[in-house]
Amino acid sequence: QVQLVESGGGLVQAGDSLRLSCAASGRSTSTYTMGWFRQAPGKEREFVSRINWSQGTTYYADSVKGRFTISRDNAKNTVYLQMNSLKPEDTAVYYCATGPRSYADYTNPTRYDYWGQGTQVTVSS
Repeated sequence: QVQLVESGGGLVQAGDSLRLSCAASGRSTSTYTMGWFRQAPGKEREFVSRINWSQGTTYYADSVKGRFTISRDNAKNTVYLQMNSLKPEDTAVYYCATGPRSYADYTNPTRYDYWGQGTQVTVSS
């Protein structure tokens, strides 16, 4: 089992920045992909970004490319999502997720077995 705990959400104005954290514990995730997803009210959960724990390779959804940066601290077993130039359309609950099947088709939330509880990000205009 893997436990994931997100933190760092909040209420900000458009143009502001936030940094989300996702702390992992339990079974080793060193061979997994860690993903960030978000879900706005009435919408499906959507892929935001992912990072490979061991190699550090990253990938972003087009909607956040150039504004968000994913990174990891292997010593702390923590993944971060730095969000800059936030827009009202970024408002959502943000989740981190991981699992042994997440390496392939990593934009698909069904490929992830472990999820955090989510952290709310609200961006006002």
